[in-house]
Amino acid sequence: MGEQAVTGAGGTPAPERTPDATGEDAAAAGDTTATGPASAGMTADGRQPEPVDVSGAGMSADAVPGAPTGGAPAGPAARTADVTAGPGGVMTDEVGVVTGELTLRTEHADGRVTLRVQYKDADEWYAVTGGSAPLADPAAVDAVHTIAVGLLNRPEG
Repeated sequence: MGEQAVTGAGGTPAPERTPDATGEDAAAAGDTTATGPASAGMTADGRQPEPVDVSGAGMSADAVPGAPTGGAPAGPAARTADVTAGPGGVMTDEVGVVTGELTLRTEHADGRVTLRVQYKDADEWYAVTGGSAPLADPAAVDAVHTIAVGLLNRPEG
């Protein structure tokens, strides 16, 4: 977008467009003397919002969301979810394509994230072909797991 000058006669600013140096125009321009510093967290009236305690906002040090429940070996950072494979199934290194109701496990060990699947309630786990990559931060397992579930879970085909 380009800028347009709004001027009156003689090249001076038109009276209806002259900025108010102490009112709303000053706050919009970033003048912090009257309303405080501008930030993305400002409320509609221009005042800073009060701090809010958001402890426990979906996070817990005591529980590991999606942690395996029995039978499946898991590293320090692992998540599981039941998925339904879409058309074509999920390619694995050990047995080729698996289809139907599956359990997906995303695990982190030794600086790598690995995706594995099993037929729901089975004992054997299979490595998803191409489902391993370097991942330095174990905290990122949640994001990788969410993406993997979104890609592999296709109950409607």
